[in-house]
Amino acid sequence: MRQILATVALCLLAVPAIAAGDGPQSLNTADEVRGLEGVGRLDMLTTSGQSGFCTATLVSPTLVLTAAHCVFDPATGAAHRTEEIVFRAGLRHGREDARRTIRRMVVHPGYDFSAKPSAESVAADLALLELDRALQMPNVQPFPASGRLREGDVVQVVSYARDRADAPSSEDDCTVLHRNLRVLALDCSVNFGASGAPVFVNTTDGLRIVSVISAMGEIDGEPAAFAVTVEAGLATLMQEFGRSSRLTATRKTIRVGESASGNIRFVRPGE
Repeated sequence: MRQILATVALCLLAVPAIAAGDGPQSLNTADEVRGLEGVGRLDMLTTSGQSGFCTATLVSPTLVLTAAHCVFDPATGAAHRTEEIVFRAGLRHGREDARRTIRRMVVHPGYDFSAKPSAESVAADLALLELDRALQMPNVQPFPASGRLREGDVVQVVSYARDRADAPSSEDDCTVLHRNLRVLALDCSVNFGASGAPVFVNTTDGLRIVSVISAMGEIDGEPAAFAVTVEAGLATLMQEFGRSSRLTATRKTIRVGESASGNIRFVRPGE
């Protein structure tokens, strides 16, 4: 793969948004969010007592998919405790279609939270979280996750982000700038909080998740969003669920209160 991640930042805290096209459009009403209620905000309570969030998507009545780096506290490098994480399906302006806490979670075994963001780290930046109880509502439906894209394909990204945290936003006309087997470069507008957001392709059977937003950076000197494909990664996560009831990272189990080895550092533009 050619070098596409010259400058990369994981989308967790705060820097200015990337501008591309008209950018994300806020979905403020029940009518506007209809069909997308399975996308939700994933809220985390940090050790400092302040809340952080990512975006996550329902892929079965009991499972949500997000970016692996979302389940770590960047201040300590430790995994968030499951009781610190809440999935709020269809959240908009204080109203949510459903709320669930997390029973257990796994990250892709190839993901290393301590590693500097790169094509390799983005390619494994996936986590699967099991809800404390099934979410079975007529209007909150899981999305299928599979499929491949080509350069030039048009996709839709639905996300929450720092400057639009109260309601989901949709960008319907993102283009795939470059792809390899596991990483896509997109011309979407992303900001911190958009990590874990689903990248949808519209099919004759409805929306399908093809990748998950992981990072932002540059390609050929232009701003870009980077996403990890789900085709192989989701199958790997499902296998991990069968092996362990605890969160796994960098090929070992991380218990509550522990952190991955190494010095944790999230790279931000300008650092």
